[in-house]
Parts: sequence; C-alpha cells; structure tokens
Amino acid sequence: MPVPSLKREQAAWAASRVLVGVDEVGRGPLAGPVVAAAVAFPPRLKRVRGVRDSKVLSHLQREALIPRLRATALAIGVGAASIREIDRFNIRVATAIAMRRALARARAVLGSAEYCVLIDGLPFPEVGCEHEALVDGDALCYSIAAAGVIAKEIRDRLMQNLARRYPGYGWEQNAGYATELHRSAIHALGPTRHHRFSFAPVAQIGLDLGI
Repeated sequence: MPVPSLKREQAAWAASRVLVGVDEVGRGPLAGPVVAAAVAFPPRLKRVRGVRDSKVLSHLQREALIPRLRATALAIGVGAASIREIDRFNIRVATAIAMRRALARARAVLGSAEYCVLIDGLPFPEVGCEHEALVDGDALCYSIAAAGVIAKEIRDRLMQNLARRYPGYGWEQNAGYATELHRSAIHALGPTRHHRFSFAPVAQIGLDLGI
C-alpha cells in the first residue's frame, strides 16, 4: 500500500496557496448518512505517521490518528447529508451536499487564505466549486487520506451510537453496509427510519413486508 505523499500540497504551497483535500464515506451503505471531510495543512508540515487510505486502517488506528491530525491541520471541516436528503435527491447529490458543507466549514477557518480543492475520485460538478479530482486520492494524497480517516471515524462513531438505539442490525460492526447479518435483520425486524428506502435492497424488503 503506497504512502500518501505531500507532492500536491507542496505544489500548492509553492504557489502561496493551501490545498484542501476532500473525501467522503458512506455512499454504499443501506443505512446512515453520508459524511464528508475537508482538510488543509500548513506549509512546513510535520506529517503524522500512519496516515493511509482509511479503508486499510483499523478503528483503533484511525482513532489514534484523529487527535494528531487535529493538532497539525490548518483547517478541518466535516459535513453530512441525512437519510432524508439521500432518499429525496439521490446518493450522488447527497454526497455533493455533504462535501459542500464540509468545505464551507473548512473555508470559514481558512478565512482569506488562498486555497485550491482536490477531491478523491472523479470530477464532481455538483459540489459547486472549482476543484480538481484525483482517482485513488485517498491512497496518493496526504490531505485526502486525512480527510478520509476523519470522515470514516466520525461516521463509524455515529453508526455505533445508532446501534445502541436500534440493536440487532449490527451497525456497530457493519456501519450500515449490506452484510448478510444486516440484510437478515431488515427482513426480521423491518427497516428503521435510518434506512435508505431509495436503495433497491431496502425498497424491495419494504415491498416484501408491505411497508
């Protein structure tokens, strides 16, 4: 697994700008919100060891990184889009909403600083601001990787809290993704108000149950 580099941040710093890396977590689950984070670091950054694509890190590794990232970041913004927004608009538009909210919070901290935005994946016009995109950005760019770590840890904690209120779906372990246990629980217990009825598996179960 490659170590995310500071090459793109260094190019931005050389142009007297800061790079804001953006990543999201939660596009695929059957339950829970989609969460995005936007993170910028200052020049002459002392990088935090262990920052990687959040998907290859354990919960304990991500948890240990969060305070160190907060201590070294210039700005961190987190945004989310709700189940209602996901079902009303679609997951792509809801993801853009979460990113816009994260960027707005990061920009509020940056103030008048010049910045550029780099988003993980493909270009995302719905975000509504000028940006560049980087496929596999969470594995290649330090700021995007940091954003992914923060977004995933926040979303996982939220799903763990929801799991205590809605036991039986295994959200404390599957974070709302479509595991066999989760699908079986939806059949047995029915969907909750935190499930995405616009997603085909949940919609079909709802039809089967007459909901």
